[in-house]
Amino acid sequence: MRGARERAAANQTRTRDEHVVLIVQRLVRHLACSEPDARDDAIEQCIGPPLREALLGLLNDPPAADRALAAFRTEYGRAGLLENQLYDGLADTLEMLQQSGVTMFVATSKPQEFAERTIDHFGLKRFFRAIYGCGFDGSLAEKAELLRHLIATEKLDPDDTFMIGDRKYDILAARENGVRSIAVTWGFGSDEELRNARPDAFCSSPAELVSVVFEQSRSRRRANRSLK
Repeated sequence: MRGARERAAANQTRTRDEHVVLIVQRLVRHLACSEPDARDDAIEQCIGPPLREALLGLLNDPPAADRALAAFRTEYGRAGLLENQLYDGLADTLEMLQQSGVTMFVATSKPQEFAERTIDHFGLKRFFRAIYGCGFDGSLAEKAELLRHLIATEKLDPDDTFMIGDRKYDILAARENGVRSIAVTWGFGSDEELRNARPDAFCSSPAELVSVVFEQSRSRRRANRSLK
């Protein structure tokens, strides 16, 4: 590690977001004209991509997707974002990374206001230099665009930056922006989805994340030396 120069940019501080699934289930079953696209496994895939895009895939009806998105934001903003639970050991891992000199950010497809309220509620704000999310108007909803914005705004060096996430959108965004990616397998992305996205490394628990970040840092330095 190169001390504070290392950046865990777009560290996805994940909570168990079952409440997202429950809200979407209710909305889809209320608004959908047909049941087949409202399978529970399909609904779980709403966690990760831009929500309107996911709702449109479930409902196949743009006006219904817009109504569902508005209703979701009302319900989730009222109480749902505070009803999550942190993954076991996550806070300890963030503290160890911070003490090791890693500068961390959050990049999420959730609206920035929701992300900031959730992170503050769970007492995690102290670990992150900044929180980046999309706008309610849909701006920065694509993860690659959001990560590009974060890197430019914070003036990060891609060689010192890692993207940590649990969905293929995180891994693909990292590759598009020239940064390494670490796929965590305790979130909502399936093993098959993450393997197909081809991350630079996998991590199976929060407790392993520190060692994976250090190893990826060493690997990056070795690769850079070999090119000189």
